[in-house]
Amino acid sequence: MKSYDPSNGELLGELPVCDQTQITETLQHAKLAAKSWRQLNIVDRVDAIKVAYQQMLDDEDKLSELLSREMGKDIRRAAGEVGGAIHSSAYLADEAMTALQTQRLGYGTELHYKALGVVAVISPWNYPVMMANNLIVPALVAGNSVILKPSEQTPLIADAFFEHLSKHLPAGVFNIIHGDGEVGELLVKSDVNLIAFTGSQAVGKKIMAAAASQVKRLLMELGGNDPMIVMSNANIEQAARFAVGSSFENAGQMCTSTERIYVNQTIADQFEQRVVAIASQYKTGAWNQPGVNIGPIINAHQYAKIIAHISDAKEKGAQVLLGGHGQDQRYIQPTVISQVNRNMKMEHEETFGPVVSITRYSNIDQAIEWANDSNYGLGAAVFGTEGVEAVASQLEAGMIGINQGPGGGGDAPWVGAKQSGFGFHGSAEGHRQFAQVSVLSK
Repeated sequence: MKSYDPSNGELLGELPVCDQTQITETLQHAKLAAKSWRQLNIVDRVDAIKVAYQQMLDDEDKLSELLSREMGKDIRRAAGEVGGAIHSSAYLADEAMTALQTQRLGYGTELHYKALGVVAVISPWNYPVMMANNLIVPALVAGNSVILKPSEQTPLIADAFFEHLSKHLPAGVFNIIHGDGEVGELLVKSDVNLIAFTGSQAVGKKIMAAAASQVKRLLMELGGNDPMIVMSNANIEQAARFAVGSSFENAGQMCTSTERIYVNQTIADQFEQRVVAIASQYKTGAWNQPGVNIGPIINAHQYAKIIAHISDAKEKGAQVLLGGHGQDQRYIQPTVISQVNRNMKMEHEETFGPVVSITRYSNIDQAIEWANDSNYGLGAAVFGTEGVEAVASQLEAGMIGINQGPGGGGDAPWVGAKQSGFGFHGSAEGHRQFAQVSVLSK
């Protein structure tokens, strides 16, 4: 397996692809390790996890640079992702430990949370450290062993993360296998106990079908096509800055990027003018170029999809207010498109690129209907004052932001509705999905 720098096509490194024999051996190793790992007191497991993460601090900068080079995001964002995973791990482990404590219900009844066995974590390329980390930590705290199958687009940073973490944990507790979808399919069909997947709906449906015969537990986040409603009484500056920032974050390659914006026609001209002015300040380039805030698109397939969505919108009557074209077959220029209608691909599919897509509406019921007309339901946002909470309450999404992005703060779960989620992680209830609840009556 070869990994390339998406900014210039440079070969960064190679890793061997696992075959069925290696997957079987890894699984056997993980099962054996799980038996002794789950017998440790949960406090001892958490202490071991904290020590392992603490050892990564010395190489935090190297890991951040590797993430930038392999995925394409600028060094500031990469450092935030790597540092966030390392520095939040202790809190996340403690939170999971609290969630998994025995609960006493009275009348001699207790709820115990026991390890499932082996958890397969299949992680995405857009946030290859943080998204994997948020699944790995609670799985380990619960007493499971873990097999990580990272995206074939970002195997090097995942492998470096694994090497740092695994050498300070008992052998076999944390494992990694490399390969494309075929390897992922072999892992899903193997004798794992839980599959925690972050990725596309199409792959998620295949995983569900493969897991059905053995009724395997699933925890899946399957992307989004997030809407944003801008009401007539919204703060235009605030809404415009969020619209651009959310649409362009990580070059638009983020599951909670704003993909569809519905703005009241009475303020649409002002809103679009501010969006264009703000978007014009963004700069594309490689991770180490000064002032860059939009990196390269991860691969040729994704690049072609974004260009196809833009072309489809133009052919069907949309107006390109800014950008609308690619560069060097690697970058998409900051793009703002207005007069998007329901017949265009970007209304119903994830564009997953640095594109602000704007549609005008005449009444709020129409905007709500359009926002909900999707089989996705990960995040949503509403900007406005009077009546904004009533609008938010009608949106069909797992996470909804009022005058801010979705996702919440503190100990809120990361959860999707409709076909964007099956189970969820984060929060006490999310951590408990990595364990088998057992009712004990005395």
